[in-house]
Amino acid sequence: MHTSVMPDEAIELLNVRPAGIYLDATTGLGGHTGLIAQRLTTGYVIANDRDATSLAMARENTAAVAQKICFHLGSFGGLADAVSQAGYDKVDGLLADLGVSRYQLTAPERGFSFMADGPLDMRMDQTRGMTAADLINHSDEKTLADLIYQLGEERRSRSVARAIVRARPIRSTRHLADVVLRAVPRTGHLHPATKTFMALRMAVNEEPEQLDALLRIAPGLLKSGGRLVVISFMSGEDRKVKERFRELGREGRATVLTKHPLVPSESEVAENPPSRSAKLRGLEMV
Repeated sequence: MHTSVMPDEAIELLNVRPAGIYLDATTGLGGHTGLIAQRLTTGYVIANDRDATSLAMARENTAAVAQKICFHLGSFGGLADAVSQAGYDKVDGLLADLGVSRYQLTAPERGFSFMADGPLDMRMDQTRGMTAADLINHSDEKTLADLIYQLGEERRSRSVARAIVRARPIRSTRHLADVVLRAVPRTGHLHPATKTFMALRMAVNEEPEQLDALLRIAPGLLKSGGRLVVISFMSGEDRKVKERFRELGREGRATVLTKHPLVPSESEVAENPPSRSAKLRGLEMV
């Protein structure tokens, strides 16, 4: 099971109305999607995700409110298509949770985590693009070091990249984690390979570029008074969201609803530790 992050805060900020049209840009396993649908009468929610397996699981998890949901397989760049294919021009609200689902992290065959050994895949859309194995086994050392530093915010990226290149070919998730652990021993509660895995996942899925596309496209999909709500987990992601929201506010196109980001309560973090780094921001188009 996957536990949605800040569900009450996200739905409240989205200001779900019974007859409204909403777009969940990252439906995942359907947590937020289901909560939106439960609040609708004549309204509709478009559930978008680029992970076909997650989307299929979301269908099962939201079967009780299926008549209020339209599912769409695609990336952020295809959100306009998701809306038009559902029969609409614009929506009353758009929610994007930039986190990775529990299913993706715990399924060994997906390669997102080193908790179990599996292939170094990490693709959210497994029908296209390079895998993490392609990236680490064929990139030069400087490219790897820069990637791990910039996306994973790993200060020891040069040591990690050097160790990866010397150990190639890297065969699996556990192999990669062991290589990193030998290169940069543990200094705290976080496994030394955590940031490297995160950086590789972000690079393989072009997550920075996808977020740029979301922030560029989303305002044009919202009706006047429509709301954009984003949950981020990385400081770099939150910075991009904050700067884009401020830009829209300065242009007079939107009102920023969160002067400071909302964060999970102590009780939520205790029950769902992965939520601890989440930041929630929202704005309303004018």
